Amino acid sequence: MPVTGIKNVLFIMADQLRWDYLSCYGHPHLHTPNIDRLATKGVRFDRAYVQSPVCGPSRASYYTGRTVFSHGATWNQVPLPMGELTLGDYLRPLGVRTAVVGKTHMVPDRGALAGLGIDPKSDIGAQKHQPGFEAFERDDGLHPNQLLAKKGGKLAYNDWLRSKGYEGENPWNDYANAGEGPDGEVLSAWYLKNSNLPARVKEEHSETAYMTNRAIEFIEETGDQPWLCHLSYIKPHWPYIAPAPYHDMYGPEAFLPVNRSEEERADPNPVYGAFMGMEVSETFSRDEARNVVLPAYMGLIKQIDDHLGRLFDWLEETGKDKETMIVLTSDHGDYMGDHWLGEKELFHECSVRVPLIVFDPRAEADATRGTSTEALVEAIDLVPTFLEATGAPSADHRLEGRSIMPLLHGATPEDWRDAVFSEIDYAFYSAREALGVGASDARAYMLRTDRWKYVYFRGFPPQLFDLENDPQELSDLGQDPAYEAVRSDMNARLMDRITARKNRVTMTDEQVYQVRRDEDSSGIIIGRWEA
Repeated sequence: MPVTGIKNVLFIMADQLRWDYLSCYGHPHLHTPNIDRLATKGVRFDRAYVQSPVCGPSRASYYTGRTVFSHGATWNQVPLPMGELTLGDYLRPLGVRTAVVGKTHMVPDRGALAGLGIDPKSDIGAQKHQPGFEAFERDDGLHPNQLLAKKGGKLAYNDWLRSKGYEGENPWNDYANAGEGPDGEVLSAWYLKNSNLPARVKEEHSETAYMTNRAIEFIEETGDQPWLCHLSYIKPHWPYIAPAPYHDMYGPEAFLPVNRSEEERADPNPVYGAFMGMEVSETFSRDEARNVVLPAYMGLIKQIDDHLGRLFDWLEETGKDKETMIVLTSDHGDYMGDHWLGEKELFHECSVRVPLIVFDPRAEADATRGTSTEALVEAIDLVPTFLEATGAPSADHRLEGRSIMPLLHGATPEDWRDAVFSEIDYAFYSAREALGVGASDARAYMLRTDRWKYVYFRGFPPQLFDLENDPQELSDLGQDPAYEAVRSDMNARLMDRITARKNRVTMTDEQVYQVRRDEDSSGIIIGRWEA
């Protein structure tokens, strides 16, 4: 079955990119003109949310179109089950070359592969190892010496760096993600106090530049064959360090004010309090740490924008922009000290809300170019959007998201969702140990409507935020007696969303109806008294 709609898809994801750290989303000092340019050609979604604010499960939802506890890859090291279908499984039958350049943060279901006797190096094994993508340049961007050795020591980016004159077994660690002290000593960016140093690698040899080059090489190599290129940048995710000149472009005058209050620490929700007590949160709660890390974080974003400008220029020069849908988003945000937290994981806007910009080159999208929408959208909406855009068959019995194509073409369906959903398995964190709960009980779920954000923690009180009167999410109403009715309503709506998941994935609804239609002709008669 050939492609009948959009020919190509460029699916860009930056890792740990906050929605509010782009100028088209309102950052007053971090100017991102190339991402802004994409927004002027497409639609900017102002309320886009991920299914989980953690790399692996979030990406699994982007790739499957299914929520986290539906697909089962609930954290970074949890494999996506063998039977789950991803973008490549849906698009390859159309002749679409579907490849990743950069990060997926997914691991294979090795037990299932071994049980079925599938060689991991076979075509099927390789596809399942790379969650359905061709691994044109698979690189998750986390290669400390110990982990690299455990993986066999092989990394294409390291080989390329050595060809450029960078010596050693792991130039990724010693050059791309390290600075240099006054006496020439190597200072690792794993330690946040070194984040404001320039990386020892030249800018043109950094991960962002390299991955952009590789994306262009993939598109050139593919030629006239339809393709989906998942350009998945490793940055601005930690280790936070940027090459010169990006390492010191921004100082305190360019920082967004930290968003936190003493009220949050006075009597916090127990789960929230346990996350505040983790080392990463205590570190980022210090102004000293935030002031050292933010210049690198912002510089890495600026660098991505510059290289995207190079990529967008090339697409326009070659005319490929006229046949390519471009999507830019992130897998989650970054607290950066907001709410007394570091990293991501919980459900404040800076963590669970992401940028989403979509450019559809077809004439049907002309009316929405340069516009924005406040429609509530989720990461799981992209797979059905890609299927509709390319003319692939729908998979409604599997997919839990819905296509945003109507929004791209100027129509908002009357039945569009009025709430977004996210969830987390926090079994892998020290916060769970501090709370003394079992691995299967460390679960939390969020439902966010226009006004309310409700967070349900299994075994603990909920959180509730009034986003109309408290948009900064500083006052938790989760145990306020005056809001019991609101919490009850939000809990019921959350339960409805949870029980609406699509778990019967091996049979379509039409097949179910057919079984009923065929019942009398099957010869199996149950409960009938006589002929």
